[in-house]
Amino acid sequence: MGYVRRTRDEAVPKALGSAGVGFLAAMVAAQVASGVRAEPVRLTSAVVLSLAASAVAFLAARCGLRRAGGAFLAVATAGYAAEWVGVRTGVPFGEYSYTSVLKPQVGGVPVVVAVAWGGMGLAAHAVATVLAPKRRGWRWALGAVALTAWDLFLDPQMLRLGLWTWADGGTYRGVPLSNFAGWLLVSFLIMVLIDVVVGPRFPGVSRGLVALYAVMAAMETLAFAVVFEPRDVVVAAAGGVSMGTFAALAWRRAWRR
Repeated sequence: MGYVRRTRDEAVPKALGSAGVGFLAAMVAAQVASGVRAEPVRLTSAVVLSLAASAVAFLAARCGLRRAGGAFLAVATAGYAAEWVGVRTGVPFGEYSYTSVLKPQVGGVPVVVAVAWGGMGLAAHAVATVLAPKRRGWRWALGAVALTAWDLFLDPQMLRLGLWTWADGGTYRGVPLSNFAGWLLVSFLIMVLIDVVVGPRFPGVSRGLVALYAVMAAMETLAFAVVFEPRDVVVAAAGGVSMGTFAALAWRRAWRR
């Protein structure tokens, strides 16, 4: 009976890891398809849902579905709350608003936006865990920067698609610097939340989540450099160097373990 139980215990994480790989592949396929479609926004939800499902599956393989799901819901809720406050007050990101393109929306915030916070929040936390496994303060800070690095791609891309607008524009491809300050603040709180939900005995590094972050960095860099029209080498370089540095360092350390 002990052998059977041990075999089952080993089978579940493997199955969850395989599911994570499958969802990651689905995300890549949706990203590629969105790059060649005349209306790429139609696949935005598919990309984000695949991203989130992959992140939850990879984390669940390490700490169980209950804690992984709890961490995702906590991050998604925090992200939604920040967006809900943001569109009403301009705090902490600056004055902006969502258009009606992304649906469904609750309180003027697309649901898929909260889902995106959840998925990439888990991935950025995994990257930070690799880089600072025993120092919580450093892990939270690095995770905040790693997640904010993603927005160097995200905001310019979503502005192109007409998904939201900034009241007064900004210095970085129409995005105000206040947005990135807000991202750092919210992302830091998200890193803390993940640690609290998952527990003090964090289950170690999820290589799948590190891979998810690295794949996103590579695909966004490629998209802005050679796929999107018009191309934008500034965004490709800024996001590619920022996310790429985190991805490369985390990838190297994760596979050394």
